Amino acid sequence: MAAVAAVECRVPGQRQRPGPAEGAVVRRQRVRVPLRLVCSPFYADVALSVYVKVAALAARPEGCQAKTVTIAAYLGMSVSSVERGMTQLLRPGPDGVVELRSRRRAYAGGKGESALRTVRPVARGEGFVWLPVAAAEDLTPRQLRVYALIAYAQVRRIALTEAELAAGLRHRSGKRAGEALSVTAASAVVDEVEAAGWVSVQRRAGERGRHRYVAHDIAPEARPAGVCPVAGGGLAAAVDNGSRGPVSSQAGEGSGSQAGEGSLAYEESLRTDSPDDERAPGSSAVGEAEVGRDAGPVSDVRVGSGGGGLALRAGASSQHSPSRERGDRCGGSRRSSYTGPQLTVSPRIYAVLEPVHWLLARVDNAFVERKIAREVGRQLREGMEAGRLRHRLAVRLAGTMPSEIRDPGRWLLGVALPRWGCGHLDCETGVMWSTGKPCEVCAEAIADRASAREGEECERRRRQAEAEQVRRRAACAETQARAGQERAAGEAADEERQALPCEDCGAGRAGGLCETCRCTREARDLAETAVLYAAAAVTDIGDADAVAAAAAHTRRTLARDIEVSRQEFLQIHRLDGAEGHDEPGQLDLVLALRDQLAAERCAAGARRTALAVLARSPEAEAEAQRAFAAEKRRRRHRWCPDGPVAVAAAEKAVTDARERAAGYLLNQRLEQLRTAWKRCGGAAVPAQEVVVLGR
Repeated sequence: MAAVAAVECRVPGQRQRPGPAEGAVVRRQRVRVPLRLVCSPFYADVALSVYVKVAALAARPEGCQAKTVTIAAYLGMSVSSVERGMTQLLRPGPDGVVELRSRRRAYAGGKGESALRTVRPVARGEGFVWLPVAAAEDLTPRQLRVYALIAYAQVRRIALTEAELAAGLRHRSGKRAGEALSVTAASAVVDEVEAAGWVSVQRRAGERGRHRYVAHDIAPEARPAGVCPVAGGGLAAAVDNGSRGPVSSQAGEGSGSQAGEGSLAYEESLRTDSPDDERAPGSSAVGEAEVGRDAGPVSDVRVGSGGGGLALRAGASSQHSPSRERGDRCGGSRRSSYTGPQLTVSPRIYAVLEPVHWLLARVDNAFVERKIAREVGRQLREGMEAGRLRHRLAVRLAGTMPSEIRDPGRWLLGVALPRWGCGHLDCETGVMWSTGKPCEVCAEAIADRASAREGEECERRRRQAEAEQVRRRAACAETQARAGQERAAGEAADEERQALPCEDCGAGRAGGLCETCRCTREARDLAETAVLYAAAAVTDIGDADAVAAAAAHTRRTLARDIEVSRQEFLQIHRLDGAEGHDEPGQLDLVLALRDQLAAERCAAGARRTALAVLARSPEAEAEAQRAFAAEKRRRRHRWCPDGPVAVAAAEKAVTDARERAAGYLLNQRLEQLRTAWKRCGGAAVPAQEVVVLGR
């Protein structure tokens, strides 16, 4: 391989640059760029160019102190483009990482030095790619991204295709912003990078007929005349493609050829990516029989004549295989291949295989080729028509995408050639070949399978329904058990509460408070409320004597009413002759209930009296006048403000306003009274004020 260095580095379409002059400065600086800047669609192309130049300037001892105008002049871009790239680098990316940091060194008035910019150091274990600084100066931002993708793939030994390069480039404006470039556009960018001298494209020199892209890490004008420095430190010789136009393919071409064009290599060979010698000595396939025993070889048409070629062409002479020469130079092939008798196919079989000739040419195993030919011959001998078999191949091929056929031999033997249908020889995939009508046997089989599927579906649904019913029953039983437990816990808690004695009288099993004591407590609370209502009705609640007189009058009235109510009941009780026959505590309970009713009547009367008094207060009168004026000013009364309708509405508004004002004043006075009595430490109605019979 030492002769590689002597090959002249000339690539068709590449812009030739003169070598470096004596004493000229060679631009050899490189910077390490994070791979996320190259592969992420978040960053625009201009951000990559700006990052490379800023990183190169930041490597100096004084750091990157260049102004935006200076950086734009270095890169050959506008100032706005450089500012846009810096803005994107200064902002966090999708993962929150900031690639560029800027420290302002200007004063408040605007004078001072330019900003000091630094780039984020690449973390340990993070993907990166080495990019020459001269490439950022010579190439446009989009061309620099293409160069970066090629350089990274070259170091990682990744065989790139134009479709993969196009997927790494994005539209940045217009209706298609954010979408990947087409293959044609990416091909044009690759041609431009090659013309600039930073990439060499070796046409169809890679694996499986792909282009081989060689990225150079030294500026074109600084390279030696005989070698092409490769990104990563190696040397590569350029390959003359034999064409003077763009070496990249057109849209949709990919790495293969157009339909029917055969091999892309300059010589006919099915193994363009393998240096193996297909005719080297070696054993034949295990169990392979001679052609003459089953297929009956016919010498009219030969697939690959005595020269040993593998090209499947009718009447074509064998071509000289370059792999043999490589094998001879290297001392033999690295693996053995088939050396048995050459495959011969009759014209009839070859005509039947006409729809799949291009696919059959990709079968690189002579044993598989023999099996395909024997299968076709067997079906023809058993009575299969040649036109029917040819139609089958054409239909099967039309229903399959070429990209889905990974192994042509297996697809031909397992998909294309077998007959699909019932046992009737005239049935072709459920259709009678002779009449074109549906096959009754296949229709019955399809109906039987559908019926079986329906039965299976019904059985599945039945089992599912049974399982759902069992689940619901289990859930219902669990719910009932939980409800029973909660009910038992509630009953136990209620029983425990009922067993508590009365807090006031000490009676047993009273649930904490017996009925008589409960009625007594409620009567006391109602009496206190009645006293508060009576005190609130005083004109001036700040007059302690007036408030005390009103409270005392209410207490006396309530005590008198309670006493009258008790005497009436006791008189009726004695007249009925029930005295002495009632159960223990029953009389006390009845008297407590009558006390509670008397306190309720007293509280209600005191509240009505307080509301009536407060409704005539100056505050209520002022609120009534405002409500009257507001009602008269309403829009619906603007044509007749003094009419009967307006007057009636105003009077109703006055009544409502008085009630609202009285209620508000009552609540306010009650709050003041409660606060004052609590401050004094006494209740509105002492317990001894409410007369309760002893038990």
